[in-house]
Amino acid sequence: MVRQVVRYKPETLILLDQGETPLYEIEREIKDLQTAIEVYAVICDVRNKKRLEWVFNNFAPEIVFHAAAYKHVPMMENNPSEAVQCNILGTKNLADTAVKCGVKRFVMISTDKAVNPTNVMGASKRIAEIYVQSLSTSLKRDDQPSTSFITTRFGNVLGSNGSVIPLFKKQIAEGGPVTVTHPEMTRYFMTIPEACQLSLEAGVMGKGNEIFIIDMGKSIKIVNLAKKMIKLSGFELGRDIEITYTGLRDGEKLYEELLNNKENTIQTHHPKIMIAKVRKEDFKEVKPKVEELIKMSESDDDLKMVMMMKKIVPEFISNSSKFEELDKKMINL
Repeated sequence: MVRQVVRYKPETLILLDQGETPLYEIEREIKDLQTAIEVYAVICDVRNKKRLEWVFNNFAPEIVFHAAAYKHVPMMENNPSEAVQCNILGTKNLADTAVKCGVKRFVMISTDKAVNPTNVMGASKRIAEIYVQSLSTSLKRDDQPSTSFITTRFGNVLGSNGSVIPLFKKQIAEGGPVTVTHPEMTRYFMTIPEACQLSLEAGVMGKGNEIFIIDMGKSIKIVNLAKKMIKLSGFELGRDIEITYTGLRDGEKLYEELLNNKENTIQTHHPKIMIAKVRKEDFKEVKPKVEELIKMSESDDDLKMVMMMKKIVPEFISNSSKFEELDKKMINL
């Protein structure tokens, strides 16, 4: 994202991250280009609202791209409080601070896992979407000069942290086996440059309050991807490298959804970018629920917290998870 933004020659670029090593590396890379852009590297956790306010007041950014999130499905299923703290509280802090400090445009990077979520990670991203969209609607309704909130939603990005491609490469290099969770599992894939480019374009074309769906083409069977990688690496499946099936991990589902059909999307002038038709939420109802959920995340009661997430996102039905018992309770309520 930073590499692409630099091409547009902004006056100032603020790089904000809690990870010092990747932040240092991208800062050096951009400064080595010797452009006239002022580059500032800021260590900050999005959960720290006071620190965020200092950053926004000190640098007065006009556009914010919010990509900070925990995204590993099984890990968040086992650490739901962290998903709430980072993905929801972090988003709330950024959104509230953006409004307070007069940011013109706020682009939130979301995920296809927010659609009919089956796991805590996807539900946390859907709640973050609901918060920023309802906040945006509320500001527009009150006719306040406000921040334009835009959300972009897409699937797996090839080669990104935690992507299946580096894992398969490592397993092939070690002689196998290559592990696939299920023979029928499919995912949508996109390259890092394409995902960043389309997020930037959606961020520019958005007028505020939209959730943009990125057309990722056809979904791909993970097992076919594994087979192709084995072949391209010069090995023969079954002779040199084996594929083993490990079963669905906590919270995973076989097929991801993007809601990219004519019934639930609106076309834009860009053939690969559509607007999702999603239900509108009242900010006056959303805000106290989100604040209650965040407060719950400070305790150790995972069941109570995930139950609250299900109340905020009724379509959140757990799969391959210890939280499936909560869905039975919801039915009986």
